[in-house]
Amino acid sequence: MLEVEMKFPAADWKSLERGLAAWGAKELDARREEDHYFNAPDRDFAHTDEALRLRRVGSSNYLTYKGPKQDPQTKTRTEIEIPFGPDHEAAEAMTQLLRHLGYRPVAVVEKQRRVLQLDRGGFVLEVCLDDVKNVGRFVELEIQASGDQLESARKVMLAAAADLGLNHSERRSYLELLLANRQ
Repeated sequence: MLEVEMKFPAADWKSLERGLAAWGAKELDARREEDHYFNAPDRDFAHTDEALRLRRVGSSNYLTYKGPKQDPQTKTRTEIEIPFGPDHEAAEAMTQLLRHLGYRPVAVVEKQRRVLQLDRGGFVLEVCLDDVKNVGRFVELEIQASGDQLESARKVMLAAAADLGLNHSERRSYLELLLANRQ
């Protein structure tokens, strides 16, 4: 499955929330996420444009691989996400496993996320309002699509962003933004 995504800086969410409400968006969740990023022992993910993260949401844990971005407008990339055992102990065990395999911790991205969802152009559009610690506030738009739906999903994504008045897309990941802020 491909993740078609765009991210935009957004200091004020009020007009965006009004637009989403007019489209019939439903708020699904408000949660705290903690993303622990790792680098590979055999290549530098910063150079290959890949990511490996362990995400903690409450007591839930997910291991996610993201492949390189596939186009210059959106952040379309392969995403493989695997849930695993709940609670802190499972996350610690996975971290130990990754470290024993040579993966190195890079940084932890912490955010408060509100997730809204709506149907747009035949796709489920997920909108995330993110307040990222030491990075800022952003709006992410995301569509999951198969390879044969990719062009249609991109068109819907770009139209939705324009209709919501979102411009100046940020292609860097939260991890890249956090690391840039540290320098």
